[in-house]
Amino acid sequence: MFKSVEWRIGIRIVLLFITLSAAAYLFVNAWFIYLVITVPVLIYQVLELYRFQRKAHVELDQFVESVHYRDFSRYFDVKHAPVELQPLRKGFNEINTTFKVISKERETQYQYLQKILEMIDTGILMFAEHNGEVVWMNESLKRMMQLPYLKTIHSLSRRDNELYREILQLKPGENKVAVAHLEKDSFKVLLSATTFQTDGQKYKLIAFQNVNEALDETESKAWQKLLSVMTHEIMNSIAPISSLADTLKNRLQQSVNSLTNNSGSIDDLELGIETIKRRSEGLLKFAETYRNLNKITRPNLKKVFVRDLFENIQQLMQPTLDQKNIDMDVILHDMDLQLEIDINLIEQVLINLVVNAIEAVKEKPEARIVLSAYVAATRKTVIKVADNGYGMTEEVMDKIFVPFFTTKKNGSGIGLSLCKQVMMLHKGSIQVQSKEGEGTALMLQF
Repeated sequence: MFKSVEWRIGIRIVLLFITLSAAAYLFVNAWFIYLVITVPVLIYQVLELYRFQRKAHVELDQFVESVHYRDFSRYFDVKHAPVELQPLRKGFNEINTTFKVISKERETQYQYLQKILEMIDTGILMFAEHNGEVVWMNESLKRMMQLPYLKTIHSLSRRDNELYREILQLKPGENKVAVAHLEKDSFKVLLSATTFQTDGQKYKLIAFQNVNEALDETESKAWQKLLSVMTHEIMNSIAPISSLADTLKNRLQQSVNSLTNNSGSIDDLELGIETIKRRSEGLLKFAETYRNLNKITRPNLKKVFVRDLFENIQQLMQPTLDQKNIDMDVILHDMDLQLEIDINLIEQVLINLVVNAIEAVKEKPEARIVLSAYVAATRKTVIKVADNGYGMTEEVMDKIFVPFFTTKKNGSGIGLSLCKQVMMLHKGSIQVQSKEGEGTALMLQF
């Protein structure tokens, strides 16, 4: 098509050259009469060539303008165009059509990518390295960090300075586990970084993965394996000792008539054997209790109204609360709130938490426990047991879900470990918030 235009321009130039040559010949030979006829023809050819070039230039300007503003919907009328411009306009239309197809494909790919990035659970943040301006963040990150908007990465320092420093120090290709602090919560995130450059500017892309549940599950499995081995070894070692102590005690009682007890040695012997037997049975009971950690494997899930769950707990615990002069408030704004849970297991978890709260506030003059439920910003349903007791130190908070650990004189350290395992069976989690002197809150997240 463009060759056709070139041919038209070439023909005009050849004709112009012929006319100029003829005019020059006539002028040299002084045939001025014929020159009068030739000059107007020459002027017409020059004007026609200029007009043709001008039209082509205007058409080209319009095409360049449509490309500049990406207006690929523009159509150049071929049918009503001058004959010499029809091939040019047809070519422009075909180029616009090609650009339109490419642009549509890129837009479709962009939309697909946007949807995929919005659907995944991984949070993604992209910002310019030179000024920290946040270019893009997906919905998963907004929900995870409870951030509706972030203008620059530096704004994060006011919200979570520790996480902000970790992000800035993270090198491309590096992975690091950090702690994200929310208003009333904190969780571990795996940070991954990469950088890229476009239009002369360098950008940093950070991926956020909530690894709290994965780490909890790994830790729980490790404890279960350890407990399984320990309880097995303890029971295998202690059972014969207990049995032998019982046999020795019976043999001693049978022989006591034929022995003298002048110095009290028989009494001491009987007391020693009784002590061995009692401690052996205590160790067996202890091992049997911890074996319960591994017994729960699959919950019996049913849809339950939270209001019914709370009513059962309140009826069960009210006599103890009245006896110890402790107030328990039940707060539930949505009476139709439901959970798919094993009601027996979750009731046991809540009983453990309320019993712990009672222990924490028993010496408080205005002891108070609050049992509440709500849907959090993360779209998870949360059951919260809070008290106004003396709270815990950070060191204690880090250990309360570890088996064997307890701050009670007569505690076994099994309660919260069982609670954590039950929540993991429900694909949920249990978290703690506490401040010394102000109280403690434990949240069950479903």
